[in-house]
Amino acid sequence: MDESTWDTVERLVTWLDAHSPHAPEVRRLLRVLKLQEEAGEVAEAVQGAMGGNPRKGASHTWADVERELCDVIITAMVTLTTISAAPHETFSTHLTHVAHRSPG
Repeated sequence: MDESTWDTVERLVTWLDAHSPHAPEVRRLLRVLKLQEEAGEVAEAVQGAMGGNPRKGASHTWADVERELCDVIITAMVTLTTISAAPHETFSTHLTHVAHRSPG
């Protein structure tokens, strides 16, 4: 990811912090929980795209799944920025570690 992506995420965190009535420790917790909520929306979209709920039928498309996955990524980046002093370095280091331990 380029630096402008992290700049955008940092602006989102600044805006969220400015509009939150909660103390920093509560904001951290709520953002971690928000990540789980977004992951659930991915699951719901996959169910809908595959017609997994007979009552609802094909209620979503794969484009909906893509958008929900983007929401998960954004939410994870916001959460990482909230809890890490250097989120882009933390992410980059971890990505490199995962890539090195993966075959191929």
